[in-house]
Amino acid sequence: MGLTTFIQSCLRLLRLARKPRGTELWRMIKICSAGMTLVGLVGYTIHLISAFIKIAFPA
Repeated sequence: MGLTTFIQSCLRLLRLARKPRGTELWRMIKICSAGMTLVGLVGYTIHLISAFIKIAFPA
């Protein structure tokens, strides 16, 4: 892919792009927040399990 093809594809994308409406924006915010919360809970759970293992089986 040459430089001119890349620039043409970028310009085509910018022509098609539009700002999200309010409902779409809030939906994206909710989904991203739920995903970050889920990842945080999984990480915290793994941390708790590892802390309990360290307490139960000291080195």
